[in-house]
Amino acid sequence: KSANPQWREQFDFHYFSDRKDMLDIEVWRKDNKKHEELLGTCQVDITALPTRQTNCLELPLEKHPGSLLMLIAVAPCTGVSISDLCVCPLGDPSERQQISQRYCIKNSFQDIKDIGFLQVKVLKAVDLLAADFAGKSDPFCVLELGNDSLQTHTIYKNLNPEWNKVFTFPIKDIHDVLEVTVFDEDGDKPPDFLGKVAIPLLSV
Repeated sequence: KSANPQWREQFDFHYFSDRKDMLDIEVWRKDNKKHEELLGTCQVDITALPTRQTNCLELPLEKHPGSLLMLIAVAPCTGVSISDLCVCPLGDPSERQQISQRYCIKNSFQDIKDIGFLQVKVLKAVDLLAADFAGKSDPFCVLELGNDSLQTHTIYKNLNPEWNKVFTFPIKDIHDVLEVTVFDEDGDKPPDFLGKVAIPLLSV
């Protein structure tokens, strides 16, 4: 019970410079498991923030009293990408040769933190659970590796969706586990869980 809470939490999001996204923030009050109350919202235009520096922002809550104090840093995100299957990254032979040269044994100690890349092709799912009353689902797929999380678009009213997307992650820890989860989009409600698979990198 505090009118001046301090969370001191850090969240990392992938922001691609060709998109003009707004960061939407909501503050909620939770009395118990059944009662929740919205205390306010605010937005941050990411494109208006200077890059390569930490921006200290005090954001007033819209239509409600109070404000949020936040530190937001916009930095280049290397190695992470989403693309269509037809324009698969690392598919070009010359690019693959450059990658092989970069991670050859003689160059392995130039940057200890640069372990490598993981490329995941998400093609399709079959025979998914029907989450809607009409016997269909609105599935999308979320991929998580370490602190990185990316997702596909939603295929509506389909139990056998085909995404045909390629995801590229930088590997930070060879002991990480790739988690692939399928959800059913449910409008303003939290998505419904449809299934999950976990793949240790050491098994790849």
